[in-house]
Amino acid sequence: MAIQSLGYMVIGSDRLADWDDFATRLLGMQAVDRGGGLRAFRMDDRSQRLLVSDRAAPATIGWEVEDAAALDALAARLEAAGTPVARGSRALAAERQVADLILFQDPQGTRLEAFHGPVRADGPFVPGRAITGFRTGPLGMGHAVLHVADADALIPFYRDVLGFAVTDWSRHPYPLYFFHMNGRHHSFAMVGSGRSGLHHFMVELGALDDVGQGHDLARTEEGRLAFGLGRHTNDHMTSFYATTPSGFFVEYGWGARVIDPATWRAHETFDGPTLWGHERFHLPEEGRARMREIAMDAARRGVRAPDPRPGPFSSGCAWADAVIAQE
Repeated sequence: MAIQSLGYMVIGSDRLADWDDFATRLLGMQAVDRGGGLRAFRMDDRSQRLLVSDRAAPATIGWEVEDAAALDALAARLEAAGTPVARGSRALAAERQVADLILFQDPQGTRLEAFHGPVRADGPFVPGRAITGFRTGPLGMGHAVLHVADADALIPFYRDVLGFAVTDWSRHPYPLYFFHMNGRHHSFAMVGSGRSGLHHFMVELGALDDVGQGHDLARTEEGRLAFGLGRHTNDHMTSFYATTPSGFFVEYGWGARVIDPATWRAHETFDGPTLWGHERFHLPEEGRARMREIAMDAARRGVRAPDPRPGPFSSGCAWADAVIAQE
């Protein structure tokens, strides 16, 4: 598979100061001074994972490939499928902090980029608030989810042209398709809402307490908490959703399952998106009640997910982590 992971997100916004506060104080990312109408944020050893620009489109998704040969092969496959491809300029590559990149769009008009050679940071990651860290590495930055007018119409592009593998899908309460390209349950998904644009991107934390403390912070701001704390049925992640300064959401989670792409079999799911929680505070009461009832039905039927294995940043026990750190 040419595309390995979600490498970065680029957000277009003139609310740069608001993004500074949101990304560091709530999400715990590290701000990097880029200047010139740019705000860059680190999550790991990469020089940046999130870029906010007052010159960019509302949202651009950056997909990582292994090397220059893989990038050229992807460009050729896109062009053979009738998708126009442009090579990124040296200036754009420097802004994205990559060796080289290509630019293209999906059939709905979503701006996409593919790149290789991400720049590594000179120093260690220093979080914007006290968190254990983000789960990235081979799993990538996290996942991105799009609103789409017709999910079925976009499947051939993402599955057959880009090479994303279908993880699972559901038809209720709306069409939802999830795709993987590594061990992360999904790095990309589409919500058949009849709209277009970015629904959310997700970042995964190293400890459940990181998420809980982020949830407490989000609750202190009027309108910031979009989905309350809850757990998903398919990837088993415990998370909440916060409203960004641009109006879409960021899912802030912990404990997602890791799959084996070699043996995974795509399948339809029927339990709704949520095992418990995820109260939709952004919806009117009718919509909130509908989603609440779907979760309650799963609870009545005894639907459960296994407890997640401890992540790479935490044993799940604060005392044990302190002892290990001292030793």
